[in-house]
Amino acid sequence: MKSVEAFTDGACKGNPGPGGWGVLLRSGEHTREIFGGEAETTNNRMELTAAIEALSALKDSCRVDLTTDSTYVRDGVTQWMAKWERNGWRTAAGKPVKNKDLWQALGTQVQRHQVAWHWVKGHSGHPENELADALANKGIEGLRG
Repeated sequence: MKSVEAFTDGACKGNPGPGGWGVLLRSGEHTREIFGGEAETTNNRMELTAAIEALSALKDSCRVDLTTDSTYVRDGVTQWMAKWERNGWRTAAGKPVKNKDLWQALGTQVQRHQVAWHWVKGHSGHPENELADALANKGIEGLRG
């Protein structure tokens, strides 16, 4: 099984507002950068979209080390998602889970791969996270073109 590193980030100008997502994929010497944006969204939606896009960009099932600066994404997928599913996509307080559509899409992608989730502090000089952030901002800029 192929091993891939994925570095993801989301950005939003205003929350809600125009947002972007960015991904750096790396396997051996090969790298690929992808990004996109939405005119009206939230930062959390862009963080989730970045992870979804990273995993869906991989054609075959892979072993993926996914690094995000979003504790929302990391904790959601590693701690909360299974409980939400069991509870009919409701939180422990009985409220509907926010961004259910994206959590479900992420769950579908996670099932295709063996994913190890890693967190890094955002804007702390981590080179790949800084690049993912720049790509996310490129996604926002592309909305203005």
